[in-house]
Amino acid sequence: MKYALVTGGSRGIGKAICTELAADGMYVLINYRSNKEEAENTLQEIKDQGGNGELLPFDVSDSDEIKSSLDNWHTSNPDQHISVLVNNAGINKDNLMVFMSEDQWGSVIKTNLDSFFHITSRLLTNMVINKWGRIINVVSLSGQKGMPGQTNYSAAKAGVIGATKSLAMEIGKKKITVNAVAPGFIRTDMTADLDEKELKKLIPLNRFGTAQEVAYAVSFLASDKAAYITGETISINGGMYS
Repeated sequence: MKYALVTGGSRGIGKAICTELAADGMYVLINYRSNKEEAENTLQEIKDQGGNGELLPFDVSDSDEIKSSLDNWHTSNPDQHISVLVNNAGINKDNLMVFMSEDQWGSVIKTNLDSFFHITSRLLTNMVINKWGRIINVVSLSGQKGMPGQTNYSAAKAGVIGATKSLAMEIGKKKITVNAVAPGFIRTDMTADLDEKELKKLIPLNRFGTAQEVAYAVSFLASDKAAYITGETISINGGMYS
């Protein structure tokens, strides 16, 4: 059985990814920061469907918490290792750059970009030793084309896209693939306040996507079926941008 860690796995896209990977037969570690109730609901849904997993709370923006939590898990599970990592957790604090505060910039970079380094680097050694791994980074349309009011978010996600390409070249010989998925407008809590009726006019498929549709792509990239795909960013945006 493969062990998969999904950051920000308690709701939205993260929840869909957790349940899909569990359906694929993986033992899923559901990371969350504060919403324990939603994380427990996700775990219960996995178990109700015949899967298994556990909760692994830590703040992805806190490198000390990341180290402590992952070290403790490995100590408690000395015969196991996490071979599938989905870096999904993220935040947005939108504002025009002329009005953007240092906190709005720094917290978004720390949560969306720095977390990629701190989490991935702690799991990479075991993947290299075992010569197999899947690293999948959930980025964004904003990191590909830029969006007004999201200079911080776009910078962070574009940074992860660049890191995805470089890391894929570093560790490909160890049978570890590194890819990204870039959702566009997906119907989640983060897009609940957007005017879907107007925005869908910009989308060739004429609708917002679903979290499950993102999860399907992640499931594929985490499988042996995607063994010859690495360094790629797969757009999931209904044809809005490619």
